[in-house]
Amino acid sequence: MIVIIDYGMGNLRSVQKALQRVGADAQIIASPALLPGGSIKNVDRLILPGVGAFADCMANLTERRWVEPIHQFIATGRPFLGICLGLQMLFDGSEEDAPSTSQLVPGLGILPGKVVRFGARGSDGAPLKVPHMGWNTIRATRSDDPLLRDLPAPVRSPDAAPGAMFDPDPSVYFVHSYFAQPQQSPNQPIASGMSDYGRPFCATVWRDNVWATQFHPEKSQDVGMKILSNFASI
Repeated sequence: MIVIIDYGMGNLRSVQKALQRVGADAQIIASPALLPGGSIKNVDRLILPGVGAFADCMANLTERRWVEPIHQFIATGRPFLGICLGLQMLFDGSEEDAPSTSQLVPGLGILPGKVVRFGARGSDGAPLKVPHMGWNTIRATRSDDPLLRDLPAPVRSPDAAPGAMFDPDPSVYFVHSYFAQPQQSPNQPIASGMSDYGRPFCATVWRDNVWATQFHPEKSQDVGMKILSNFASI
């Protein structure tokens, strides 16, 4: 069974319905005490969604006593998936709601790195609208990531003009003002997929049994359904 963590913030029902569409048994659980047998050990896969402000989400996770079960579950080696803010909370901390960029709001500390805000301008100096909202392409930077396996690519329109630009990378749906900056090395990569919005940014992460997407797979049509199907079969 896949458990979707309910901590009062997140697009829970949409995630559940998307998982059910790909044939997965997914349950929304509001408290660790309500887990099967009252234990995280009885969960096959765990999903942490997230919508809202970083500090509020971390406060709700703590208040509802989910922080320790999340760490315990990941330690078992079973598949874990973070979605949107659920990706950001995996890191050491975030600039969102922080008193300064040097004093971050603490995250779960499962992955090394921090979460930062998009700048007012892109790397080319052009104005950048924040939040980043809507469809954007992703490109895998790790060919072995099972979460991104066999994603359906866009089909070139037969009406496209000869020589017209065509991006063969799959598109997914984003809504966010902040993005993760993983602390990684060539020998220990964390980012497994990238996107671009004014600058390249981390779109997916993978380390051991931990996966996460900055975008919303439940809103990403066929590509998102394939990602959720991949997670359910890992």
